[in-house]
Amino acid sequence: QVQLVESGGGLVQAGGSLRLSCGASGRTFSRYVMGWYRQAPGKERELVASINVGGRTTYGDSVKGRFTISRDGASKMLYLQMTELKPEDTAAYYCNAKILRYDYWGQGTQVTVSS
Repeated sequence: QVQLVESGGGLVQAGGSLRLSCGASGRTFSRYVMGWYRQAPGKERELVASINVGGRTTYGDSVKGRFTISRDGASKMLYLQMTELKPEDTAAYYCNAKILRYDYWGQGTQVTVSS
C-alpha cells in the first residue's frame, strides 16, 4: 500500500515557474515507476512525465523542454519542476505510483496559469 500526497500547486503568471512535490509512504518507493499526470476540466487525464526505477524519464510532448521530473529515494519524494508555464498547463496535477498490477494516486494539486 502506498499513500501519495502532493503539494506545491498554485496560481502563477504565464512564463513563471512552479515546483510540485509528492511525498510517498511505504518501504518500496525505489521499486515504483513514478509519474505526474494532469487533468483539465472537460479533458482526459494525461501523462505529464514519468521516471522509472533506473531514473529514465519520459515526458508528454507538450511539456518537453519545460518540465523536469526527479525523484529522491532517501526522502521518498517525487518532484516536477515546471518552467515557462502556459495557460494551457492549467489543470489538476496528480502523483502516480505503479508497481506490477498496482496503481496508486494522490489527491491532486491545482495549478492555474494566468495569461
